[in-house]
Amino acid sequence: MEKEILEQYNKVKDILSEEEFLNEIEQIRPNFEDLPFMDEVDIAKEVVKNHIGAADISKSEDSIDDADSSFEKVVMTNELLEKYNQIKDYMSEDEFLDEMNKLKKENSDVSFMNEETFADQIVGRYVESENEILTEREEYSSDNIGLLEDGDKDKSFTGVVKTISNPRSFKTRKGNSGKVCNVDVEDKTGKIRVVLWTENIKHLKNISEGDIVHVGGVDIKDGYSGLEASMRPRSVFEKAVDADPSDYPTYTEEITPIKDVQANTTVNVIARITRIPPVRTYNKNGKDGKVASLELQDASGTISYTLWNNNVDLIQSLELNDGDTVKILQAQVRERNDEKSLSHWDGRIIKGDFDVPEFEHEVSKIGDLDDGDSDISIIGVVTKLQDIRKFIRKSDKSEGQLRNFNITDDTGSIRVTLWGESADIEIKKGDIVKLIGGTVVYDEYTEEGHSINTNFSTQISVNPKNLSEDDELIFNNIKEKLQPMQIEQVVLGDEENIDVDVMGRIMSVGDIRTFERPSDGSQGKVRSASFSDGTEVIQLSLWDDKTNVDLDVGNAYLLENARVRFSMDSISLNIGSSSRVISLSEDQAKFLPSFETLEKMIYEYREISDLDEYDENIYVVGRIFEVFDVRELERDDGSKYLLRNIEIADNSQAIRVSLWGENAKREFDEGEAIKIQNPRIDLYNDQLTLNIAESTAIVKPSDEELMNLPSFDELKEAIYVPKEIEAIEDNDVNVRVTGTLQDIVSE
Repeated sequence: MEKEILEQYNKVKDILSEEEFLNEIEQIRPNFEDLPFMDEVDIAKEVVKNHIGAADISKSEDSIDDADSSFEKVVMTNELLEKYNQIKDYMSEDEFLDEMNKLKKENSDVSFMNEETFADQIVGRYVESENEILTEREEYSSDNIGLLEDGDKDKSFTGVVKTISNPRSFKTRKGNSGKVCNVDVEDKTGKIRVVLWTENIKHLKNISEGDIVHVGGVDIKDGYSGLEASMRPRSVFEKAVDADPSDYPTYTEEITPIKDVQANTTVNVIARITRIPPVRTYNKNGKDGKVASLELQDASGTISYTLWNNNVDLIQSLELNDGDTVKILQAQVRERNDEKSLSHWDGRIIKGDFDVPEFEHEVSKIGDLDDGDSDISIIGVVTKLQDIRKFIRKSDKSEGQLRNFNITDDTGSIRVTLWGESADIEIKKGDIVKLIGGTVVYDEYTEEGHSINTNFSTQISVNPKNLSEDDELIFNNIKEKLQPMQIEQVVLGDEENIDVDVMGRIMSVGDIRTFERPSDGSQGKVRSASFSDGTEVIQLSLWDDKTNVDLDVGNAYLLENARVRFSMDSISLNIGSSSRVISLSEDQAKFLPSFETLEKMIYEYREISDLDEYDENIYVVGRIFEVFDVRELERDDGSKYLLRNIEIADNSQAIRVSLWGENAKREFDEGEAIKIQNPRIDLYNDQLTLNIAESTAIVKPSDEELMNLPSFDELKEAIYVPKEIEAIEDNDVNVRVTGTLQDIVSE
């Protein structure tokens, strides 16, 4: 085992044997194969982090369990009473102790906080008093950093600030949010890391690397990288204004040109961010992590700069964008396969206006792109967007995902494909997207004949800032053309096989039907629906996976990329794999007529007695007075189908309703009121029947319609006409006979 790897192993030798340690290195190595800056020592460090973290968590969880079972309530001591007396005008002693116990429970997993700390927090809510200058106490006289030891309490020291990390956010297991920041302080006897927590970070407002600071009232303990001084809420961290700089190590902030960085060193660089690819996730030993590799450039060259896990959040918290200039302190240089890279561990990123040569990606016009163009940059408006599609990789049967969308500028349009986690980037039609680092490939399935493929280093910026006035004008003109069409415009159009966007409400939904494709014998699915925006009604055909989309009669939807189809004398819309069905809230659909209004515009109300065999686009309202059992019937070809009949009636008459297929499985109750929209009316044996077809909807009547409908008992009286037995004639239906049962004849 090499010396540096052995040093890492010694940190976990009480947990792992040498063989187990080396085996774990081998197990997690594949997670870092595409990260050239990770060498064997780095991977060994990851193993150490896994086990030290796991041990700490286990230990903390055990202590939490113990704390819950044997929680010791705060007892008023003389020290606490002295603090309480400062705020006794604001709360009772019992209220004070209740607050103390609450803080003690909430912070049971924060080792550096004690009862006096909690009391100080409560007092601080009510009293603005000058902090006691801890450094004037005898017990806080300055110590040499080199003499500090693990377990020391209430220590004080003075030194020069060598490094300041960017604050990182965290959550405790109890769900409390906080921040932590590390500062390395050094005197002529040694160096120590100072850990500042949420309450302390404010002290860094006017502190920079190279300042001489005094730190007081801290506890010393062993940390991951050596001794650490953990601050408490009332610890001191301030500039030592009277300190003699000659008594402390000199701080020099040497800026290294990118071309001169050397492997296995720590450097400071000033550079311009040229690319910020999407964040990637990974899993090692069952734990999820994330990584992002920024691309930097100065006057001397380019290099990648990698952020890990919580440090990835700095991209968002510092609002980093391509084109920004940054100063990076204490970046670690790694080399793999003769390629150097930077990693962010304990250093700091400072965003500012630094003297770095301007850099702009050459943005290509879409119309100028050719097959084989690589590392291209484009910017345009998203004019077509498909849903995320899942697939199974043939190589290892793992699941992958992709998403296609079209970008348009003033010269043309092109399809872009995002893979993996990049497909999850939030994009919507009308967004402006800047893409840096794509490759143009031949694509026979696109109108243009080629598309843009992306990879893990491609940067996707949604609605970037600082667009030129010319670009804003171009893109706004494109956006104006993206508004949904009225359905009437689609119906009156003369172009087939074009994609359109329409907005409207579902008026009816049919059953899902399966069929066999003649080309390959595979099974397909199709479902019909009717759709209206008030200008016209159009039929929808939803195919395969889109048949599973939840469509509720009366609800509003936006249909994107619906394909116009001509058939016989009608026009319909195909909703296939490239289409999107987007559910709209009533606020988003406020410009659409209500379902009730659409219904009256499209369908004409008829009483049952006024129905005719050739009526179309009508609706009836009735109450169910008889429900028959479902029957399974057989067609001439041997296939089976289901049929259920029900009888409904209104004030005028009764009629039979026939439900087929899946509709036959619907449950109905006698006395239930229903509204039937757009039924097919058939004449059979001189009797009209309402057939529930694909374009038919059965919905609940409105309150007004219910008021005009007879009750169930009233219908029975009206429909079942009482007759004497001797008065019954041929062809009588729905008669009611009252008599005495004389005999039961069995066959």
